[in-house]
Amino acid sequence: MPGLDPLARGDSGPQARSRERGGKGRRRWRSSVPFSLLAWAAATRQAVAADHAIALPFGGISIGASQVIQLSILAGVMGAALLSAIWLIRQRTRIAAENAQLRTRVAELSAALSRAESLLNLKDQRIVVWPGDGDRPSVAGELPADSGAPRERSTFLAFGRWLMPRSAAALERACRTLREKGTGFDLVAETRDGVLLDVQGRRSALHAVVRFSSLSAAQTEHARLRLAHERLAADHENLLGLIDALDMPCWLRDEAGRLKWVNAAYARAVEAASAQAALHRGEELLPTPARMAIAQHHDRHPVFSEPLSTVVSGERRVYRVTDFAGESGSAGFAFDASEIEALKREFESTVQSHAATLDQLNTAVAIFDADQKLKFYNQAFQKLWDLDVAFLDAGPENALLLDRLRSESKLAEQPEWRRWKEQLLSAYRAVEPQEHWWHLPDGRTVRVIANPQPKGGVTWVFENLTEKIDLESRYNAAIRVQSETLDNLAEGVAVFGPDGRLRLSNPAFRTLWNIPERLVEAGTHISALKAVCEPLAMPSPWDDFVAAATGFDDERRDSSGRTELAAGTILHYAIIHLPNGQVMMTFVDVTDSVNVERALKEKNEALEKADKLKNDFVQHVSYELRSPLTNIIGFTELLALETTGPLNERQREYVDHIGSSSSLLLTVVNDILDLATVDAGIMELEIGEVQIRPTVQSAAELVAERLREHDITLALDLDDAPVSFHADENRVRQILYNLLSNAANYAPEKSRIVLAARACGEGVEFCVHDDGPGMPPEVLATIFRRFESSGRGGRRRGAGLGLSIVKSFVELHGGAVEIETGEGRGTTVICRFPLAPTGVRAAAE
Repeated sequence: MPGLDPLARGDSGPQARSRERGGKGRRRWRSSVPFSLLAWAAATRQAVAADHAIALPFGGISIGASQVIQLSILAGVMGAALLSAIWLIRQRTRIAAENAQLRTRVAELSAALSRAESLLNLKDQRIVVWPGDGDRPSVAGELPADSGAPRERSTFLAFGRWLMPRSAAALERACRTLREKGTGFDLVAETRDGVLLDVQGRRSALHAVVRFSSLSAAQTEHARLRLAHERLAADHENLLGLIDALDMPCWLRDEAGRLKWVNAAYARAVEAASAQAALHRGEELLPTPARMAIAQHHDRHPVFSEPLSTVVSGERRVYRVTDFAGESGSAGFAFDASEIEALKREFESTVQSHAATLDQLNTAVAIFDADQKLKFYNQAFQKLWDLDVAFLDAGPENALLLDRLRSESKLAEQPEWRRWKEQLLSAYRAVEPQEHWWHLPDGRTVRVIANPQPKGGVTWVFENLTEKIDLESRYNAAIRVQSETLDNLAEGVAVFGPDGRLRLSNPAFRTLWNIPERLVEAGTHISALKAVCEPLAMPSPWDDFVAAATGFDDERRDSSGRTELAAGTILHYAIIHLPNGQVMMTFVDVTDSVNVERALKEKNEALEKADKLKNDFVQHVSYELRSPLTNIIGFTELLALETTGPLNERQREYVDHIGSSSSLLLTVVNDILDLATVDAGIMELEIGEVQIRPTVQSAAELVAERLREHDITLALDLDDAPVSFHADENRVRQILYNLLSNAANYAPEKSRIVLAARACGEGVEFCVHDDGPGMPPEVLATIFRRFESSGRGGRRRGAGLGLSIVKSFVELHGGAVEIETGEGRGTTVICRFPLAPTGVRAAAE
């Protein structure tokens, strides 16, 4: 029905606005009203469709289905309108209350904004606000005109234009940190007019604010002190950073003398991990006596500056220590002057060495300074002029020295002495060296060189050329004598220059090579001589001669050789490179020498064959002798056992003599066989581990009976010997047996023989000492020769093979034998073996 649905109208009044300001719940309620009516209408239609006529019990009045529908719609619409009216009234009341509250809040905010603007626009502060979205900053307020701050916004934000550089840089960094990280700050900035401003920076949720405010007199004084403190703190930090970066140890101490700060160089010098670690451990760079000396010096003077030595990294170093003591502590640093001290000592040593060198020269040297006073002279100078040492040590002037030499008639008289002296002394004003020749009255000729020094002064060099001139004349005479000598030599000599042309030759050269006389003149090229001489020699060495004379070999190696001429003459030639680039060739007729050499070679070959025949004979005879000797010894032992029958006293004595002589003969044969094997180069050593103590005792047992026979004591010294070494045990035992037998032969009755073994470097040595008469030098020179037996002082004369075998076997092991002997001090034979022989030879050379 028209006019019954207020929701269908466009209501723009307060209630509509209230409905718009209402929540989503209210909007959902408003939209649900038409939905209920539609549902009710649909239900009614369904009922009408089911029953077209509804009889109402109102006086028998019949109402049709369409009327029922209209009544239902009317009732629903009226109910909805009533509910909407009630809701709208309540909403309007609530909105009116809210509007009243909002008006009150707006009024309060306007008053607060006015107060804030009044505060911001004061004449003693200015505020810069940066929005959080990165927009341009806004500036509010003003600063006093005498502060020097500009009023324009763009100029004010350029802090470097009106603030001091230090303050501007600090403010820029603080503002950047405030905007990026939100870190607040409090600074004191100084304008270019000298006015101090308090600057505070804070960060809110959406803005970054920086406030500049002027200060009162007290605040200004406090700010100036604060600014001075900041500058001092910055300077202190910079100084500490600079000192920490220095490559010299620096330190600060408190009133008690304890370290309170050190730099990194100090920590490195005391080998600490860091400066804090050095402080924590109290590491001291200087030793206690040095620190005590510094403390005692501070009692008299606040500044200590002397060189001190200390140990740094295990090396003694010299430091130039400067330490200042104040009322609240001390500070110091140490400059490493080790290299400077070393250079100073080296310079002083160089000067002394230079002076000592000049003093040893035969050339007279005198050095005058810029004031023309004598500062140095050598002995040659004093001897040249024969002047008093006291006069020279007084440092006379150069002019005075010349006057004295003239007065003592040691200089030649000059027609104009003053002009001559002034010309001579002009060397002090010259740049280039000057040279003079003085002919002294005593006949000497002196070459004088005046060498100006860069810093003033002149070094005078007096070279006595009298002997040189004399030698030059003698040299010319010697050249003439040499020429005559060369001409009369039987050896051919030819000298070629670097261009390959003949410089000089003697007649022997022309005669040996049968060269025409016209070709041996000076200037003849070597190629012309080659064309004449090459056909005379087979093979010809003239290609080598030409290469040596005309080649460009940097090494210039000398060479020699032989060539045989067609006539049968054999020439020995030598190519000798001379220092001046020339080449000398010498030729000697060695025909006779070659013939003799050939004869000697043939004789040597015959001797080698004879020696081989001897070795073969010795080996064969030695083996042939060993077998019957073994049989004789065996049968003698059987006879001694009396198994074949008893022996009388004389027979037993004969049997003993036969056995001892056979054993001695077998020993000689074995020695000869061993030496023959060594000489033949076929002896092989069976290298193995040799126990020293058992081996020595075994060798001692072999000679025990012989020692008891002569009441000789054998002492063994094995305490310093190693347990074992590598060698041929049988040969070592044989060596020791021969040494002990030799000692027993020469040791006096009731004496003592000492056999010692000890470690020696990387080997072992055996020493056998006896108290015999010793060996004279002539015997010692032939002691190792075979079949050289000296009966001097010995009980029996042997074959002379014992020490020869010892030397051969020791050298086969790579060792050496040494004998210490002398008249009245006995004989000591020392055999040295390596612990592990390497490259053992099969036989001795």
